[in-house]
Amino acid sequence: MELTDIQRKFVLHWGEMGSMWGVNRTVSQIHALLFAHGKPMHAEELSETLGVARSNVSNSLKELQAWNLVRVTHTLGDRRDYFETSVDVWELFRTVVRERKEREFDPTIRVLREIVSSPDFQKEPPDAQDRIRSTMDLMTKLATWADEMLRLSPGTLDKVLTLGASVQKFVRGDSAPPPAPPGAGKGDDPDAHHASLPMI
Repeated sequence: MELTDIQRKFVLHWGEMGSMWGVNRTVSQIHALLFAHGKPMHAEELSETLGVARSNVSNSLKELQAWNLVRVTHTLGDRRDYFETSVDVWELFRTVVRERKEREFDPTIRVLREIVSSPDFQKEPPDAQDRIRSTMDLMTKLATWADEMLRLSPGTLDKVLTLGASVQKFVRGDSAPPPAPPGAGKGDDPDAHHASLPMI
């Protein structure tokens, strides 16, 4: 497959950003390519298009599958595995948030709770205790907020984030009060009641 200049720029940049986020560059590039292309691709095609070793592609696909960002599909008459990702940016966002929370936030919160509940914790200096408790409190609130956001449909989540940005501008005195999201109060969205969640 021959990439267009736009596709090449997108894939290369996503690979660079992946490295900054602690994700292998090839992993990020493969995901970016599948997203930009919008159609299933087999491993050989991914390898040839990106100019990376087949073994590297295989390992990267396994990692993407572990993150639930890529799934296997098949084509009639072709025994090869094809790989695809969601082309819904909101679904991808929710998947990344869910996976990051389960892998990073939840384990850290559990450890912090163990530390605070330990009898030895009381032997630490009061200011150190305060810092650890504050860290646990912040991470717990962020995790709770993430859980609430993950319960929303993509459409409602979009409305909430848009409304949240408007509310913050209003609080800072940058603009007039934010208007209600389209359809608010009409009962046409099963998640509409969540739109009142505080964003600040």
